[in-house]
Amino acid sequence: MKTIYLLITLLGILFPYAAFMPWLIAHGADVSLLWDQLTANPISVFAWADVIISAVALLVFIVTDSIKNAVKHSYLAILGTLLVGVSCGLPLYLYLRERNAN
Repeated sequence: MKTIYLLITLLGILFPYAAFMPWLIAHGADVSLLWDQLTANPISVFAWADVIISAVALLVFIVTDSIKNAVKHSYLAILGTLLVGVSCGLPLYLYLRERNAN
């Protein structure tokens, strides 16, 4: 399972950034435009609310579970969640947890 979790972590970094990088190259770090496009319609707001709530739940899980199970380097999964998203943080934490169990 460790290999599968690590592969999913890599995909969880690659796919979101593959979608975001063309926008960033075209528009630069235009936070105002980014916000306008993120909140352009109710479906966008729905999707982002879901992602943000999922990320908060994941962060709480990582902190509590890593203390309970003494998972080393769990801060990497927290960073992955904050810098990339749940698609990186969750499989990375599962990888670290699996590696810790062995």
